[in-house]
Amino acid sequence: MTTMNKNKGASALPLNTILAGDCIEMMNSLPENSIDLIFADPPYNLQLKGDLHRPDNSKVDAVDDHWDQFSSFAVYDRFTRDWLAAARRVLKPNGALWVIGSYHNVFRMGAELQNQGFWILNDVIWRKSNPMPNFRGKRFTNAHETMIWASKSEGGKYTFNYEALKALNEGIQMRSDWVLPICNGGERLKDDNGEKAHPTQKPESLLHRVLVGTTNPGDVVLDPFFGTGTTGAVAKMLGRDFIGIEREEAYRKVAEKRLAATRRFDRDALQVSISKRAQPRIPFGQLVERGMLRPGETLVNPRGKTAKVRADGTLIAGDTRGSIHQVGAALEGAPSCNGWTYWSIKREGKDVPIDLLRQQIRSEMDH
Repeated sequence: MTTMNKNKGASALPLNTILAGDCIEMMNSLPENSIDLIFADPPYNLQLKGDLHRPDNSKVDAVDDHWDQFSSFAVYDRFTRDWLAAARRVLKPNGALWVIGSYHNVFRMGAELQNQGFWILNDVIWRKSNPMPNFRGKRFTNAHETMIWASKSEGGKYTFNYEALKALNEGIQMRSDWVLPICNGGERLKDDNGEKAHPTQKPESLLHRVLVGTTNPGDVVLDPFFGTGTTGAVAKMLGRDFIGIEREEAYRKVAEKRLAATRRFDRDALQVSISKRAQPRIPFGQLVERGMLRPGETLVNPRGKTAKVRADGTLIAGDTRGSIHQVGAALEGAPSCNGWTYWSIKREGKDVPIDLLRQQIRSEMDH
């Protein structure tokens, strides 16, 4: 793991690297249209006034770091405008952006996203299953943060692994409210003094869902507010390349140590469920060309009716000729038929669905 100084610039993509410096300067040093996905967790501008204490008068370890201090909303808005413009420049035309924030800043970011031409796809509520209580008892407990997912422009293409997210959710369509715990326990990184290394460290579960759902292995993921490197760690495990930008040396050191100890999952483990429409199209004739089926062989349907395979990949059954789908539909007297699941071939006395032969070809294409 290496850290690049902001003065060196970057003529090519510095993959799997933490860039040291201001996020706007560093993004502007990267090539245009080069990033697949940006996940951004910018300063929230919490506007805390003085220390926060629990009812027993112990001090709460709240976000009061200098990087979260802005003198006015106008200053914060200018910062938001500039970093979003830099982010939009480096995104590929089919790239996308996630930003996360609280009520202090997420509405201001949402407006600026739209001002700059991003197209909001969803807002996702991360509902914390174990939120920090409201110690003053004068407001509701802040039990969620909001993420905005946006494509680079209206009509722009973007990655959405719908089937993979559905599989993560036990076969149910993934909703836009995610119940996940905040980062705690062994996942919470500590500094040399045993204190929290970063006050707003995000849980790996959150980034896992974002990256599995909206990127593919080999994609380049940029995090311009890298902190202790959650985005980079999850990207590395999932076989994505990452670029982190972080100006605070203390955070970079923690992130570098974390990333050095992170291992990538094996290739097979990185495969996820995809929609059948997204799978490569295999013509039935390819099975004949490759000798997996021979002209003259007989296919059988669920009711025992048969059709013969012809050299051009069509079937003949009595007076009916056509594709596996057309002949199946004619035999059933139906308007349509999925021939791949309708027809089988006899192999060693057993009926083998021809779809298994198609899957065999697809499997070879993946390797």
